[in-house]
Amino acid sequence: MIEVVASMARGPVFWAGEVLECLITFTNPISHLSTSASSEMLAWASAQIHCQFHASESRVALPTQGTKQDVQAESDTVLIPSRGERGQCVLDTPPKILFCDLRLDPGESKTYSYSEVVPTDGPPSFRGQAVKYVYKLTIGCQRVNSPIKLLRVPFRVLVLHGMPEPPFPQDEEVAPSNPFLEEEEGSRRDTRPLERALDMLMITTSRRCPYMFNITNVRGKVAKFCIFKTVYRLGEDIIGTFTFSEGDIPCLQYSVSLQSEEEVQEQYQRRPGQAVSVTAHVRHLESCLHTASSHFSLPVPLNVTPGFTTDIVTLRWRLHFEFVTAREPVEAPVVLQNQSEVTVWTGAEHVEVDTFSWDLPIKVLPTNPTPASYVSQFTGTNSINI
Repeated sequence: MIEVVASMARGPVFWAGEVLECLITFTNPISHLSTSASSEMLAWASAQIHCQFHASESRVALPTQGTKQDVQAESDTVLIPSRGERGQCVLDTPPKILFCDLRLDPGESKTYSYSEVVPTDGPPSFRGQAVKYVYKLTIGCQRVNSPIKLLRVPFRVLVLHGMPEPPFPQDEEVAPSNPFLEEEEGSRRDTRPLERALDMLMITTSRRCPYMFNITNVRGKVAKFCIFKTVYRLGEDIIGTFTFSEGDIPCLQYSVSLQSEEEVQEQYQRRPGQAVSVTAHVRHLESCLHTASSHFSLPVPLNVTPGFTTDIVTLRWRLHFEFVTAREPVEAPVVLQNQSEVTVWTGAEHVEVDTFSWDLPIKVLPTNPTPASYVSQFTGTNSINI
């Protein structure tokens, strides 16, 4: 028996275009139950990245594929990284050979390093109601005259796209350089493109400009709403304020939800006019009668997928507001200036109300993969015995 362990030391979350590194260890363990031990042989091992796509049959109508069969795919001695997986393999990298003819003595182990650039032309990792995109590193191993064994290590990919052009020349540094450290040969921007992308991400999501909205219904003005930006990265807090003192209509209650909209492209919809799938991730609810002002703070979860578009699906983000307002004025409790006793105010038992909602589109962008790894459902490690 040979134990194979694959481990991504940096974590299970990567940007598209980043180098994925994985250490793969092959061990011939010594069992205390066995009376004799012998050397073990492996014919070869290789590794490659692939992205598996799966669509819901009730929501997505994919074009029918031909019945042509690949003779090699039916063979147990040919490496097919997506063998046994649901859906279609929409992206894969060329396989890299780790070794050929490996011999391990009892108790011996050998470690091989695999590195590959995560493709930039693929979708981000996503598990929605209509489609799923799942990335995996697959290691294939084979003994002589035996079927191939596959070890899969799932990981998450964040795709950074739709960024504006940088507002500075490409040969400038975003942050001041340290005069006490020697510069490496070549500019930092040329040698570290992902750091440049992170700098651009931070600049884009740090810009603040107050956006003011008058919240009204058919009866009049309810409140003024202020939000300082509409572009956020994963892990940030969305903060907004309401000023009810500027309204004419009493607001009894409001709620704010962070929602994602998953829309299947028209040509792939199962039914004409198919509804958009809406998922609520975080919600804030507050009673605000006789409140002059209020605010909310909604954290963007680190484990959600930023907005993206493919040929099949589009994912967008929005803030969904719901308001409950009174049809008639509601008298506020009166507190006398020199009153020393405690006064208890009891609200009205029956109030005629109106409800209405409003959606504010926002953008959600990726973040640094390191903090996203802390909350990932993946561990970046897996093992198999062959």
